[in-house]
Amino acid sequence: MIKRREFLLSASAMGAMTLPGVSFANSDLWSIGSAEVAERDKDMPLIGLEEHFATPEMMQLNNIKFPPGVPSFDIMDVGEGRVAHMDEAGLNVMVLSALTPGAQLLPGQQGIDYATRLNDQIRTDYIDAHSDRFRGFAALPLTSPEAAAVELERCVNELGFVGTMTYGAVNGMFLDHPDFEPVLTMAETLGVPIYIHPGWASKEAMDLYYDDLGDPIVSRVLSGAGYGWHQEVALQCLRVIVSGVFDRHPNLQIIIGHMGEALPFYYWRIGDDLAKVTKGKLQKPVQSYVTDNFHITTSAFFRTELLELALTVMGEDRVLFSTDYPFVSGIEGAEWFRGVDLPRPVKEKIGYKNAEKLLNISL
Repeated sequence: MIKRREFLLSASAMGAMTLPGVSFANSDLWSIGSAEVAERDKDMPLIGLEEHFATPEMMQLNNIKFPPGVPSFDIMDVGEGRVAHMDEAGLNVMVLSALTPGAQLLPGQQGIDYATRLNDQIRTDYIDAHSDRFRGFAALPLTSPEAAAVELERCVNELGFVGTMTYGAVNGMFLDHPDFEPVLTMAETLGVPIYIHPGWASKEAMDLYYDDLGDPIVSRVLSGAGYGWHQEVALQCLRVIVSGVFDRHPNLQIIIGHMGEALPFYYWRIGDDLAKVTKGKLQKPVQSYVTDNFHITTSAFFRTELLELALTVMGEDRVLFSTDYPFVSGIEGAEWFRGVDLPRPVKEKIGYKNAEKLLNISL
């Protein structure tokens, strides 16, 4: 029996869509790659930006319990098993990030102390053990924004981290709230990005949008990866724009995953409606902030038609490869991307060169 990934790569490309400087192979549900292109690009380096891990302490402090079969691979393994998976995928470097919500919701000194321990662990136990394979996003105690800014500075300047990852709302507040100005200022000053990852919906959001469906598991998934996560990240990003964050911090860079959390889909509508009500209030049109201050990754969205849309909106310099390991297979993600029919120079930007530039790392 032919393996699924062999089938995906051997499926013939369909049609052709032309954009300025980019030629795509359109795909239906199954035809997502070209074996010839995959062979051409089998030696292309890859950097993954949304690659998670957890520890027993992290799970206990955040009261996290996974259902059977989730995640797909061992999230506690940040050693030989993970490196072996990377080798099979041809994934050169993973930027490690804590499982949602990391340290950001723990209160006061507890959050500050845990973020310090966790970041030290990322450096000493993971990065130092595999210095050619792992980099780190800082986990921050966002219930204490001033301390979070200090910890970000320590992580970048002393531990060599390449940015930070945040996870949804913090006590009902997104990053546009004035309380988080110290963190935004520090990220801009250091020249490192903030990766905005989804976080679990609040009780109020669950009550209003997702519950009373007759099955709490369905409600939970609908509020999370099934839909709600992506909409909440998109909303947070738009709040950051329209509240003037980027007028105060013009060099601040934000990364979002999952092929842009639907922002590329809504890009034109944003330009039509939000631009009208923010004209004269913001220094630039709303769409300009999307393309000047955001980068998007392919994490867990291994679909060529979505990559087409992302490149149409963002351009080839602001799309980056990611897999979302261990919740999905890094091998499947890498093989999908290697089979995408794009010019080699464009794929190199997405695969690793944009990440090298944004995160100031080199392979």
